[in-house]
Amino acid sequence: MIAIVDSGVLYAATDRDDPVHAPCAKVVSRDDLEMVVPALVVAEVTYFIGKRLGAKVEAQFLASLGAHDVQAPHPDDWARIAELVDEYADFPLGGTDASIVALAERLGTDTVITLDRRHFGAVRPRHCEALQLLP
Repeated sequence: MIAIVDSGVLYAATDRDDPVHAPCAKVVSRDDLEMVVPALVVAEVTYFIGKRLGAKVEAQFLASLGAHDVQAPHPDDWARIAELVDEYADFPLGGTDASIVALAERLGTDTVITLDRRHFGAVRPRHCEALQLLP
């Protein structure tokens, strides 16, 4: 099953002192999930890891990405990302979260690994009734 991974889960899985480290580390190590990481998520996570945990941990995180499918938005995704940001401006739903929804739509998956139930629980993707959120 394909699952799109959000920033908070990746950060928490990396930071052993994070209160939700254990469940996040467990879900990202599941063998039954084909995890896809949006490139905008990588940018967000590396910023926070570098700022909070230092360059050495950031480098380790970046090296670990070779084992994952990291995908940049396709040219057509940008219009959908913009549409989602505009549609959910009251949240607000930022570009990184919108890129997760656009990628899920493009790949035809309803599974998102996230700690952000507020945003992803409310967004209505085009390809399914609702997103299935893990952990």
